[in-house]
Amino acid sequence: MANKQKFPHLLGSKWTAQQKTWGWRHFQVINRKNEDKWVFAEMIASCDDSVRFWINAKQLKDRDLWTPGWITLELLSKS
Repeated sequence: MANKQKFPHLLGSKWTAQQKTWGWRHFQVINRKNEDKWVFAEMIASCDDSVRFWINAKQLKDRDLWTPGWITLELLSKS
């Protein structure tokens, strides 16, 4: 049986940071990298394509840091 890929739908997914990250909250995954047992996602700010960074994809599961999809600021303040 083949190994199950971790984070199979990571590429192209959209995320909202709970706190501003490099001045922005809305990001999209544009690349992924597997290194041993770790999976990394390259994030790009939706409003500024010069803002890019790599993050351990496991951090995206932490709802205190990230919310899947692009959430409005109004909805973020209610959570």
